[in-house]
Parts: sequence; structure tokens; C-alpha cells
Amino acid sequence: MTVVLREVHDSDLPVFFRQMNDPEALHMAAFTPKDPADRDAFDAHWRRIRASSDVLRTILLDGDVVGSTAVYGEPGEREVTYWVDRAYWGRGVATAALRALLLLVPERPLYARAAADNAGSLRVLHRCGFRTTARASGFAQARGEEIDEFVLALP
Repeated sequence: MTVVLREVHDSDLPVFFRQMNDPEALHMAAFTPKDPADRDAFDAHWRRIRASSDVLRTILLDGDVVGSTAVYGEPGEREVTYWVDRAYWGRGVATAALRALLLLVPERPLYARAAADNAGSLRVLHRCGFRTTARASGFAQARGEEIDEFVLALP
């Protein structure tokens, strides 16, 4: 299994859009766009972030697009995020991709957030050195309710 990060290509966006419309993945991620099926909003979001100073990468597994990862936000408050196609969950792809991203972006501290019941994402973050620093709650668009989340930091 070879996980590689590369710049985001226009041809990746339809794959990302499909991945973001998987009901099970949306439920697990919890904090998602208001309407993930709104292609115009999706395209506008990606135009905006691709024009920003955020670090965005496509995750490739053995040459196939399987997700995306990024570091975004203001200096001193930057967060990591990642999305891996559900077909590849539990295979170490997210952990390998996040480790590669952390090598690419050496600034610290970095932060992350995950739904408190998203054991897989919390496991990935802990394996990459993030430590839970706080518990919060927020409205989870994908679940239609307020849920608990963990805030994590990589010092």
C-alpha cells in the first residue's frame, strides 16, 4: 500500500463530491456543509480554498484518488482535516496521509476537531501525535443536532 499526497487537480473534484455524499461518511464526520449535495456550493468552496494560502492535497492510494487532506486557518490556530473514501476506512490510509501532511507542514501547534463518537478519526489523530485538549459541543449539520466533539492539539 503506497499513500502519496499531491496537489489537487480539477479532475479530483468530482471524486471528492461523490465521497462527500456518502450518507455513512457524512454521519461519521458530522460537521459537514449544510447541503453536501449542492454542487454549486461545493464548487464555490473549492474555488475559494484553492485560491487561499491553505495547504490542500489529494490523497492517492496506489495511484488512485481516495480522499483529500488540508491544513487551514490563521497562523497559531491552524487545523488539519482529512476525508477518506469509506471503502478505504480501517486500512491506515488516513493515518499515512496525515503523517505525510504533517511532514509537509512543519509549523506547530496544529489543531484538529472530531465528533466525540468518531473513534476512527480520533485513533488517526492520536497515532499522529495529537492529544485531546478540550471537549466542546457544536451543531452537526449531518446529524441535525448538537453533539459533543473533542478538540485536539499537536504541540
